[in-house]
Amino acid sequence: MQNPTAPPIILASSSSYRRGLLDRFLDEYEAISPGIDETSDGSMDPESLASSLARRKAEKVSSIHRDALIIGSDQLAVLDQQVLGKPGDHAKAIEQLLHASGKSVTFLTAICLLDPVSLRRFEHVDRTIVHFREFDRRLADSYLRHDKPYDCAGSFKIEGAGFVLFDAVKTDDPTALIGLPMIWLSTRLQELGYLLS
Repeated sequence: MQNPTAPPIILASSSSYRRGLLDRFLDEYEAISPGIDETSDGSMDPESLASSLARRKAEKVSSIHRDALIIGSDQLAVLDQQVLGKPGDHAKAIEQLLHASGKSVTFLTAICLLDPVSLRRFEHVDRTIVHFREFDRRLADSYLRHDKPYDCAGSFKIEGAGFVLFDAVKTDDPTALIGLPMIWLSTRLQELGYLLS
């Protein structure tokens, strides 16, 4: 339940996965695509890049909606020190999954809150490590045709059938892998008076 006196909440994202997470406990919020350029020049390490993108998304939307609490977030998948992008199509997803077979991928989910009342910025990065089992092209192809995760970094959906590819997932917050670290976020929102007990 949301405190009616608190400023409105805006999610600076067009992600249906993040909206689905917020829908679990927020009655009212707005989602606005920040429309920033997410390309990187390679000068930042992955964690700094994820934090920077989350902050830039929040700041872009906040520049237009100054009286709202803004939630910005970004997620990067990192394998062998390389950032994995969203595959976009079946062929690239097959390539990503086969490269991950038998290895561990670190998912960095960064979040930035901009509070219009205190004028404070709250930031956090969740690290989730996914250990992939060894699998062949046949399983990768079968999985991709089932879930079609072409808009997901790492080419899988944990909320779908992605678990067939895993040996283990190590995380402090399983929702972070979907797109928002909800344990951290709900704690901050309660501290800011957004959730009533």
